[in-house]
Amino acid sequence: MKNYLSLFLAVLVLVGSANAQGQAPQQFSLQESIKYALQNRASLQVLRNQERIDKAKVGEIRAMGLPQINGSLDVGDNFIQQQSFLPAEFFNDPDDPNSPQPGTFVPVTFTPAYTGNAILTGNQLLFDGTYLIGLKAAKTYTELSKRNTAQSEIEVAEQVAKAYYGVLVNRERMKLLDQNIIRLDTVLFQTKVMFENGVAEKLDVDRLRVSLNNLKVEKQKAERLMELSESLLKFQMGIDHKQQLVLTDKLEEVEVSTAQAAPQNFNYSSRIEYAILETQRDLAELDLRNRRSGYMPKLYLNARYGYNAANNEFSEITKTRNWLEYGYVGGQIQLPIFDGLRKHYQIQQAKLTLDNTKYGFETLRQSIDLQIDQSSTELTNALDVLDSQRENLELAEEIARVSKIKFQEGVGSNLEVVTAETDLRQAQTNYYAAIYDALIAKVNLEKATGTLLTK
Repeated sequence: MKNYLSLFLAVLVLVGSANAQGQAPQQFSLQESIKYALQNRASLQVLRNQERIDKAKVGEIRAMGLPQINGSLDVGDNFIQQQSFLPAEFFNDPDDPNSPQPGTFVPVTFTPAYTGNAILTGNQLLFDGTYLIGLKAAKTYTELSKRNTAQSEIEVAEQVAKAYYGVLVNRERMKLLDQNIIRLDTVLFQTKVMFENGVAEKLDVDRLRVSLNNLKVEKQKAERLMELSESLLKFQMGIDHKQQLVLTDKLEEVEVSTAQAAPQNFNYSSRIEYAILETQRDLAELDLRNRRSGYMPKLYLNARYGYNAANNEFSEITKTRNWLEYGYVGGQIQLPIFDGLRKHYQIQQAKLTLDNTKYGFETLRQSIDLQIDQSSTELTNALDVLDSQRENLELAEEIARVSKIKFQEGVGSNLEVVTAETDLRQAQTNYYAAIYDALIAKVNLEKATGTLLTK
């Protein structure tokens, strides 16, 4: 019994320990992060539900062209029976002085006290030009809904990529800050020893201590910024903010070069905005055709089949033999003759809408060309700045190294060391800012050329 109790307590301890540790970290590359976001972002789920709604609307419109069948049963009590007037000649009896006199009218009723009606009606659309075009337009509208979702997916991929690169850059900055703190702390320790031996001044120690304190404060700020950048990435991915992430991509493995410039034979249709405008143009053309088809006749097939009954006694209504059968089948044609020029003005509006859509292509092409040129220039400039900042960082590292050696050998001043460390931190900040700008320019160029998210 003691063994079972010990085993039970051990299980409880393990479970409690697992809960205390929280969720296990999840590993994500950039592409895996984008894939996860596309599957889990709530905003995209809403758009996909809208796609299903639009698809259901197509079925709703298609149902209008299928047979429409309805049944009804009506039983009622005419508690005040409607009366009509008949000439008195129908009731005049020359031998009866009390009979109605000619020239007058006698109220009579033809309505029984109880009536019933059971009917089955059917209606089939045989021809309607607006219905056929409307069915095509509904399918095209569904395609527009899909492309709107694709546009939002590209925007999500852009947001995730930028947030992912932000975390990578901040993590590298954190590593450098840790190295700087270790290096400066070592210099401070050596300077203290030198001061105790009378080789250095107390002012030298104080300067290094101030620099070290500033560096620790900078690290605290970087840690908060790191937490914020991770929270932003989790938000863009649609993942629980408590979930720990492990990014598997390495900053040094990300390729950024001017070779990623726009292709020579760029196809505007590769941009989702252009594809959306093409769909909007198709819808405008279908709308114009739909307005014009309003002048065409409509043809319907109608049918009715049922039973009716009437009697002054309700009990007689319930008897089958008192229900009389009837049926009808026929066609109906509706011819539009004059509607006060309503369709004429609708056609004018549809034509102008189509013209505006066509004009939009030229504007969009110019906008895409500008975006490509701008993002390509931004990438080129960012890479130039990155090369310059990389060189500055190498120089700053060498200056800091030499300054430290000179100070330790007694041929340099402590102020040179502090200044060199300050310049090194600034060079590091500028370098990683340049890396981030280059990565963002890379994402912008991929979006401009329609290559950011390909399926």
